[in-house]
Amino acid sequence: MNFFDKLNTAISQNQSLLIVGLDPNPEMIPNRYQNSDLMTGLENWLNFMITETADFVCAYKPTLGFYQSLGVPGLELLIKVLKSIPSHIPIILDAKHSDLNTSSIFAHTIFTEWQVDAVTLSPYSGQDHVAPFLVYPDKAAFILCSTSNPSATILQEYPDLKNPFYLKVVEESKNWGTPEQLCLEVGTTNAEILKNVRTIAPERIIMVRSLWAKENSLKPILSAGLNNNGDGLLIPVPQDMLGSENLSQEIQSLRTEINNFRSDFVDNASSCDVWVSNVEIKNNHPHQDLILQLFDIGCIMFGEFVQASGETFPYYIDLRKIISNPQVFNQVLSAYEDILKTLTFDRIAGIPYGSLPTATGLSLRLHCPMIFPRKEVKAHGTRKVIEGNFEPGETIAVVDDILISGKSAQDLRNWHSDSEALRRNRQLVVVLYCDEDVIESD
Repeated sequence: MNFFDKLNTAISQNQSLLIVGLDPNPEMIPNRYQNSDLMTGLENWLNFMITETADFVCAYKPTLGFYQSLGVPGLELLIKVLKSIPSHIPIILDAKHSDLNTSSIFAHTIFTEWQVDAVTLSPYSGQDHVAPFLVYPDKAAFILCSTSNPSATILQEYPDLKNPFYLKVVEESKNWGTPEQLCLEVGTTNAEILKNVRTIAPERIIMVRSLWAKENSLKPILSAGLNNNGDGLLIPVPQDMLGSENLSQEIQSLRTEINNFRSDFVDNASSCDVWVSNVEIKNNHPHQDLILQLFDIGCIMFGEFVQASGETFPYYIDLRKIISNPQVFNQVLSAYEDILKTLTFDRIAGIPYGSLPTATGLSLRLHCPMIFPRKEVKAHGTRKVIEGNFEPGETIAVVDDILISGKSAQDLRNWHSDSEALRRNRQLVVVLYCDEDVIESD
């Protein structure tokens, strides 16, 4: 599995964007590990970090410089630590490697012998330095484009804030490798810097550093660095937290805080900018941007189209394509959700087959049970007309994807004995992106 897939799998499995720096820093070692000799204490501390965090992080990041500073015992400790990390969690070796002459042999050592998944590199030797690391197709490189060191600003912001050098590094490094292989490292407490990088490189994974040096910086950093899917940003666990005896509980709390922000962020930032005409429109449709995106991905077409009813219309609407466009699908769900929140019902039903994905998404969003009628009753098994559980007297919100002649809605009245409970107090909710906006029927 390549680095990109391995990282995304870990993010999904552990529901986390957090990474842990496995750094044997003698100045940070907790008192409880200082009773033995230094190397044993550091090893026990690092193993504690791995054990406590393996279910809550998406990557580990050992800093090579700390291990080198401890001499041969330090490098031996690094090998032990690398072997202790669960195989399904990617390892990003923080090396800041900058020597062109040793790049090939160093890449071979870390990727082939040490089996790390990615490495951090200094950009100043250019593409020739980075290339030996990218010849390993299942590995990745993080290019350092900005640091939080105050004295570095004179270089990073040269010649001026409108055209800073750190953004030139971002622009140039994008030409060195694919988004799956070439990522970025940004050390900053300034959300504006991270926002500038994200604007230029919306498709790149960004590993942020130093954000904890400034209080209350997490939310601004998340807002500036997350991509439209609510990920693409790797966030380090605070160093002070790594010395805590309650590390597992504290990291879970931090993960929850970040995930709550991600959820709200995706809801509010799930659309990309679209071009619109500068012609003044007196009454803008509330879903105008979504309509344009539906047209752009081929859900709305104009011409002569024979409908399922046999009639010929000058347009055709095919919303089945939205499931292959998660960003647009998310906006469609939000449009339905705004309507459903105004209604009172017990269950959601989707009309097969077109509206089943939408009904499923709404069921998950609204935490509401779902049922659906079968188009064809099976000749074996339970022979149910309706799948899912419901009780007589319940109110069902029936969600359809499109309304042309109303035949699908009328077919609901023909459900057999299993649907007797649904014939009472039924509400049909349809969101359209053509003439009508919302149609409710009993």
